[in-house]
Amino acid sequence: MATQKVKLQPLADRVVVKPEPAEEETKGGIIVPDTAKEKPQKGDVVAVGDGKKDEPMTVKQGDKVLYGKYSGTEVNIEGEDYLIMREADIYGII
Repeated sequence: MATQKVKLQPLADRVVVKPEPAEEETKGGIIVPDTAKEKPQKGDVVAVGDGKKDEPMTVKQGDKVLYGKYSGTEVNIEGEDYLIMREADIYGII
């Protein structure tokens, strides 16, 4: 996914993530209805705050990351869905 410019600058140790779309179909070919789809746990970092005073940020714009299933706050900016979360909610960079 190409890195996109979002009109939101997170503060401190916050990160804005564009979640990957939920799986539409299982590996066996079964189509999953919207009500049964799992929340995605992967996404692309689109904006990064400056970090805390003594802790620089380790993720950067363009990184693909893994995060907790219920991490972050969902926001809609210009018709696109994003998550805003603390860097500590990110488990790792893929």
